[in-house]
Amino acid sequence: MKRIKLHDRCFRLMLEADVIDREIERVGTQINRELAGERPLFLGVLNGAFMFVADLLKHITIEGAEISFVKIASYAGLSSTGKVQDLIGLREDITGRTVVILEDMIDSGESIMHMKKMLEEKHPKQVKVAALFYKPKALKYDLTIDYKCIALENDFVVGHGLDYDGLGRNYPDLYVVDEGTNEN
Repeated sequence: MKRIKLHDRCFRLMLEADVIDREIERVGTQINRELAGERPLFLGVLNGAFMFVADLLKHITIEGAEISFVKIASYAGLSSTGKVQDLIGLREDITGRTVVILEDMIDSGESIMHMKKMLEEKHPKQVKVAALFYKPKALKYDLTIDYKCIALENDFVVGHGLDYDGLGRNYPDLYVVDEGTNEN
């Protein structure tokens, strides 16, 4: 589909799923190479990262790799609230382990900084960050993103796990808000 409508907003196609899938495979290969011999815990950030986690883990061949999830929220509508809320916490013991945070979107960096601080208090060997999408111009923190799939401008996007007030996560493609066609 070239256009979709979610609630009161129209979105136009930005990236097709095959482009996204190729970048995820590339990052999976990089992770396999760099973390060979580790027993990493992949930590998916719900709800948005569910597609990224599923797609990426298909390419991970590291023996002993595990997956878990946390749920945090910092968005309302089209913009970040600036406040991170822990909704579901981490239950695994990560002492001495490599943890790879899998995030659907990194924009301001607030959520990732919050998560890294929380994780570092649990004494992991190292904490790495993997992002499906990231917005370099929106970053407000000096944050290292170890595994980057696709850089975006600072536009609001939906699809491939990302939503607009609960809608749009199911689309395999990525769509950008089309300001010229929205209803008031």
